[in-house]
Amino acid sequence: MRQVVLDTETTGLEPEQNHRIIEIGCVELRNRRRTGRTFHSYLNPERDIEDGATDVHGLCTADLADKPLFREVATELLEFIRGSELIIHNAPFDVGFINWELRQLGPEWGRIEDQCRVIDTLALARSLHPGQKNSLDALCARYAVDNTGRELHGALLDARLLADVYLAMTGGQTSLSLEEHTVSAAARGSEHGGLARKRGPLRMIQPNAAELEAHRERLRAIDRISGGRCLWPRVGRGSG
Repeated sequence: MRQVVLDTETTGLEPEQNHRIIEIGCVELRNRRRTGRTFHSYLNPERDIEDGATDVHGLCTADLADKPLFREVATELLEFIRGSELIIHNAPFDVGFINWELRQLGPEWGRIEDQCRVIDTLALARSLHPGQKNSLDALCARYAVDNTGRELHGALLDARLLADVYLAMTGGQTSLSLEEHTVSAAARGSEHGGLARKRGPLRMIQPNAAELEAHRERLRAIDRISGGRCLWPRVGRGSG
């Protein structure tokens, strides 16, 4: 399963008022783990940035004068996200801006929704935590995701934080990066062979009734959060 967590920064709030994207950050997940692959680009918006927007992300017009235009990175961006499940916090905002940029390039570029299935983590968080704050900072605090380095918004930083939040919010899988924890097959084989020769018979510990019920409740919670896509409860029923 391939997913891409995406975030943007912009010159303002309304693309219909000719506001533009100035930064895009994407983080790739495969089978609910970060792969280390990212897409990131600052963009020249060819217009001024509103002061209120600069207060949020810290970028000003002069910072972006030598950066590429959206049309110069559009092909690479679409190739990176194509066919993935796109995960965005407050998706209508980012999707609206990207679709507006694509429309400026011509109708043949289509829409993001033509390329990806979009998951809005803000809508998901509101369904899980009604009546509570569900900003990215609030979710980081709720799910114990370290955001101490986030003094200002940044597209790639926020995409990385959102990846951790999304994984915690949808079942607790950590964002273990494959690039940081990959061991060669040969090394694994050698290591495991040595352990097998040294250890005796494995001790089997059977769960008690309370532990089994806690396990079942955890699976039911994952099933609810994932919209009925958790296979383990049905596998358990089929094998029982």
